[in-house]
Amino acid sequence: MNERRQKILIVDDSEMNRDILADMLGDEFEIMEARNGIEAVNVLRSYSVEISLVLLDIVMPKMDGLEVLNIMNSYKWIQNIPVIMISAESGSSFIGRAYELGATDYIQRPFDVAVVHRRVQNAIMLHSQQKNLIGLVEEQIYETQKDQSLLINILSHVMEFRNGESGLHVAHVHTVTEILLQNLLKITDKYPLTPQEISLIATASSLHDIGKIAVDADILNKRDKLTPKELSLLKKHVEYGEQMLNDIPFYQNEALLRISREICRSHHERYDGSGYPDGLKGDDIPISAQVVALADVYDELTYRREIHHDIAVEKIVSGECGAFNPVLLKVLQFSADRIRAALRVKSLGGSRKDVERTMLEAISRSGIGVSQRTLELLEREREKYQFIASGSREIIFEAYLDPAMISFLDDGGEKLGVGDIVTDPVNDAKAVACFGEETLKKLFKSITSATGEKPEVSLECTIKIKGEPCKCRIVVMALYGKNSELESAIGKIYTLD
Repeated sequence: MNERRQKILIVDDSEMNRDILADMLGDEFEIMEARNGIEAVNVLRSYSVEISLVLLDIVMPKMDGLEVLNIMNSYKWIQNIPVIMISAESGSSFIGRAYELGATDYIQRPFDVAVVHRRVQNAIMLHSQQKNLIGLVEEQIYETQKDQSLLINILSHVMEFRNGESGLHVAHVHTVTEILLQNLLKITDKYPLTPQEISLIATASSLHDIGKIAVDADILNKRDKLTPKELSLLKKHVEYGEQMLNDIPFYQNEALLRISREICRSHHERYDGSGYPDGLKGDDIPISAQVVALADVYDELTYRREIHHDIAVEKIVSGECGAFNPVLLKVLQFSADRIRAALRVKSLGGSRKDVERTMLEAISRSGIGVSQRTLELLEREREKYQFIASGSREIIFEAYLDPAMISFLDDGGEKLGVGDIVTDPVNDAKAVACFGEETLKKLFKSITSATGEKPEVSLECTIKIKGEPCKCRIVVMALYGKNSELESAIGKIYTLD
């Protein structure tokens, strides 16, 4: 039985250079070839997880090697695929820039067979060892976080059952909190949360109402309007929750416990100081509690009161449900489609027996380990599916500025007749035929004109969908990274006909 060979992608505009490298490596590796950077991006798009190494020329027409590295960074491919640059260029600026963009090594032409073999093998081996080490650490972290999440969710569900509810409120608040925090980082760098902190806040959100365990059940389950005295006793749950966590004899310095205490005490504070128990204003309220408060109110409207998603968002944004951080309100609007789709999935089978069964299944599976990388990939694909499903007829795309590129999700590129990836759109014949050169220029200009305060822009135009002219509105949300730098944009194309 032949062992499956690792794939190497050789990217060079010279057929001779590709042949030389293929001859050197073809006995040991499966060789894939690309004549320029555009072809390389398309190959990476289709086979990224299967490619073990890229040998990448620097100087090429249409799209050079540095531009390919830029795109690999945009799509995070560079994190999983080592790249060795190949070129006759010896200028330090080219080499230095390649290393800055994540290249693993550099081989100068003319090629030496022994050198090429050794560097290729070393790059693949070192990257494989690094992935194994990262995977081992991630498995350990995942097992710890899984146990924490399982215990917290069981405890929070017990509390929900005491209220006579299905327990889905806890799951909803966790989901909405996580989505809001992830999108918060895309809109502003004012709250520089790490992925670990986002995970901890989402986990801790499950305990936001744990203090209600200490509130009289008659008050919790009363159908009629509470008296002022009863309301005052109910509000005490925020202090009871904090006290319960303070009374835990161990782990008081652990981040999870600290964040849980913040959320328990402050998730009923409001941005204008009108909340309780301390009347905190603005960012004196911990960002963890601010986000959980917004998630809590959203689910109170949509799940408990069964108010339509769009109306609930309008009520919150208008201030009808209390004052919230203006930045978080923008995040809520930006996240609306994704939240609606995610909660639609969460809400399937929401009876108490369903929740109990889910809990038991989770416990029975708790000994099975899954790599964090696999979970992230599955979650990313699930989120894309939900976002697309929630939009029904819209065409969704991602746009990058440096270099200019548009990537269509699902079958959007096929509908427009332009392909999944369009590089250098203004000079791409199919893209120009579909959108028109002026529309493409306006699109990218509108993205660059967006700001952190007003990241959403739109324009109306006529484009061709399945070959037929159609009046459309393009709505784009600019996405910002560190130091508020514009990184990319995500958009939807709506038909107006």
